[in-house]
Amino acid sequence: MVHSTWGDWFVRDEIEATEPQGLSVWYLGCNGYVLRTAETTVYLDPYFGDGTPPRTIRMIPVPIDPADATLCDAVLVTHEHIDHTHPPSYGPLVEDCGAEIHAPSASYERPDYDGDLRAPDDKRHIIEPGDEFDVGDLTIHVRGANDPDAIEPVSYVVEHDAGTFFAAGDSRPADAFTDVAGEFDLDLGVLAFGSVGNIVHTEDDPTEARPTEWYNDGDQVATAANQLELHRLVPVHWDMWRGVGADPDAIADHVASYRYPNVVETVRIGDRLDVGEPGVVPLRDVREH
Repeated sequence: MVHSTWGDWFVRDEIEATEPQGLSVWYLGCNGYVLRTAETTVYLDPYFGDGTPPRTIRMIPVPIDPADATLCDAVLVTHEHIDHTHPPSYGPLVEDCGAEIHAPSASYERPDYDGDLRAPDDKRHIIEPGDEFDVGDLTIHVRGANDPDAIEPVSYVVEHDAGTFFAAGDSRPADAFTDVAGEFDLDLGVLAFGSVGNIVHTEDDPTEARPTEWYNDGDQVATAANQLELHRLVPVHWDMWRGVGADPDAIADHVASYRYPNVVETVRIGDRLDVGEPGVVPLRDVREH
């Protein structure tokens, strides 16, 4: 079950009520996003679960119950981890909105989830690096990634007339990123950022905790941003789990002497990024009250 602590106002009155002039991206927290244009809505790695305490303790609100969404043309998944492949989070988008789901084969065959995948054959697409497909007025390019904790990670380049958005899942720096930079001019990219934490590993021994590195540190973010030649960098995932959090404002010191990125922008759950325009747009209700 998903329990939205924000009710339905965020998806109904903020995301779906906005009329994008180009390509807009809302940050859902963790490493999830809603991408919208005037005619297309795509969810990327949506996760509205509670975590699995004590191993993973969610530190941010759940902003959406996907059953309240009325607009979704496709769901994009980067890899099989539960906070990226989560059937309770994408299921209503597939079942109620008619969305197609695009994911690597491991997300269907070996997901970190034991229940019903809620991905019927007629809605299920297996993707791999090199694939390209259209969703409405968006062109999606699937490219490689480097996540040593995942079986089959991918990254996504999303092209629109207004600009190009890049999402790497939980990838560290990757040889594939240099190829992406040679192929695309990336206006905005998101990279997972965090710290090493002493995480409980309940699947092995609920009494054992060991140092765990799931995301990029600051130097790895700088390396990846330069491989990708990002114009705008947004560090993400730092807000999600207790014990592996980090300060995104610290990224500026790591990238200060590098050619890329040109801008580092800090987002918090609910913020909007317009791919063709610099700056972070906070929640409408916050701006109007």
